[in-house]
Amino acid sequence: MGQHVRNIRIKKRVLPLYPLSVYLLLLLSILLSSGCRNEGNALDKSDSNNSAENSTPAYGDTIIVGSIGEPSVLIPMLAGDSASHEVAGLIFNGLVKYDTDLEIIGDLAESWDISPDGLTITFHLRKGVRWTDGVEFTADDVMFGYKTIIDDKTPTAYKEDFLQVKRAKVLDRYTFRVTYKKPFAPALSSWGNLPVLPEHLLRGKDITKAAFRRKPVGMGPFIFQKWIPGEKIVLRSNHDYFEGRPYIDHYIYRIIPDPSTMFLELRTGGIDLMGLTPVQYKKQTDTEFFRKNFHKFRYPTFAYTYLGFNLKYGLFTNRKIRQAIAYAINKQEIIDIVLFGLGRIAT
Repeated sequence: MGQHVRNIRIKKRVLPLYPLSVYLLLLLSILLSSGCRNEGNALDKSDSNNSAENSTPAYGDTIIVGSIGEPSVLIPMLAGDSASHEVAGLIFNGLVKYDTDLEIIGDLAESWDISPDGLTITFHLRKGVRWTDGVEFTADDVMFGYKTIIDDKTPTAYKEDFLQVKRAKVLDRYTFRVTYKKPFAPALSSWGNLPVLPEHLLRGKDITKAAFRRKPVGMGPFIFQKWIPGEKIVLRSNHDYFEGRPYIDHYIYRIIPDPSTMFLELRTGGIDLMGLTPVQYKKQTDTEFFRKNFHKFRYPTFAYTYLGFNLKYGLFTNRKIRQAIAYAINKQEIIDIVLFGLGRIAT
């Protein structure tokens, strides 16, 4: 298990349940004190802490986040990379999510009931929530998302969880019920992996080809504004977000493929926030300059690193060979030397 994750604080925003990218954070002090950005300035840590004690968060300004990867798509169920999930997670919501203690709480579902046998979950949805085009969110949108993800034509890594469902039913505009074929441990949490889609915009369309995949309409804390390929994605705050308007007005996701270049951008004020490589976290930020101007964070995460076998290659079709390779790998040595101790062996 990794030991670091990005979770930008946007009022009471907490972690979505779909996979999160592995991050170590370096955050300008001014972001922690006021929830906004001063263009090109790094604030002394002591000054920012004093400011934070005597003021309340203010609305406005921009946060610029650096990433080595560019999203491939902004529909979460189609995303297979962390960059796509990271941006889409600010635009869409699931029925449930994790709080900061990693407990499952409601997102678009206010509450739910689970039958004594554990096979049926009845979700009671929030009322009055609207897509950013003004149309109200209802249980029909949840059903549409469910039908889309189990469709054979939808290429998604999350399909299997929803194929465990025996029956799904819309009871009324704000109530959605699912019954499973047999007890399924991640039944509840899986509905955080299904960011709801707007049926009124996507009904009858192939989501793998629709313009929506790069110009989405959601109901999350941020609204898609523009995407300049190879350069940046710009989001603006959703002032009508059901959990409250974000303090940050604009979220700019800059694509900088080279970690060293991104690190220089951070030092010179070109970006406010980035994930650090292990060597950057352990070595390159252990200086007086960074201790004075930045905060560095380390978080638990659901992300993991693995060696995948190509099962179409004759040698790897043999299970014993795969097991032998797995046993031969010194996982702790990789963590200690390559990751500088920033990880733990998955069990």
